[in-house]
Amino acid sequence: MSKPLPTSVRTHFSALRMLLVMTVILGIAYPLLVTGISQVAFSQKANGSIVKDAGGKEIGSSLLGQNYNLPKKDPNDSKEVAQPDPKFFQPRPSAAGYDPHGSAATNLGPNSDTLLKSVNDARASIAAFDGVDPASVPADAVTSSGSGLDPHISVAYADEQVNRVAKARGVSADAVKALVSKYTEGRSLGFLGDPGVNVVLLNNAVNELK
Repeated sequence: MSKPLPTSVRTHFSALRMLLVMTVILGIAYPLLVTGISQVAFSQKANGSIVKDAGGKEIGSSLLGQNYNLPKKDPNDSKEVAQPDPKFFQPRPSAAGYDPHGSAATNLGPNSDTLLKSVNDARASIAAFDGVDPASVPADAVTSSGSGLDPHISVAYADEQVNRVAKARGVSADAVKALVSKYTEGRSLGFLGDPGVNVVLLNNAVNELK
C-alpha cells in the first residue's frame, strides 16, 4: 500500500490545479468571450472608433482630438509655431499636444498668472482668427481639457467658427451650420454635462463638402 503524500504536498498540488483551471477560465476563455461579444455587438468601438474619409483612408479616432494646422514652412524648425488651418474647425487647446502617450492637463490653477496670460492671449488670437468680438469667445476655446485629448467642443465654439470655415472653403454658411447640427451630441445619459460637437467627425464631413 502506497504511502499518502504529505498534507503540504497535497495542498500545493491542489493550489496548482486551481491555478491552471482559473488561468484557462479567466486568462483565455473569458477574454475570448468578451472579445467575441464586443466584435459582434460593438465592432466600431471595440476597434478604436476609427474614422475614415470618403476614400476609406483612416484619419483618426472619434475618441481622440487632433490638431488641424497648416504645414510648417520649415518642418525642421522646432521654434516655428504651426498655424491653424482656416478650412477646419479648431479643437480646444491641448496641454499634451493631442499626444495619447502624454495625456495631461496644464496643472495651472485659477490664480496662476501664467494661465491668465495664456487665456487672454488665446482669446485675442482666436477672436482675430474667427473674426469675432473677443468677449464672445467661449471658455472651452481658450482652456484645455483634463486629458488634453478631448475631441469635443461646445456648440457655441462650433457656431463661432461656421462663417470662417464656410468662407475658407467657398461654401454656404448654411451648409456648414447644418453639419454642426448633425454632429452635435446631447448630454451624457440625457442629463450629464452639456451638448458638444465632435470636431473629428465634423471636420471629416466638412472636408467632403463640394
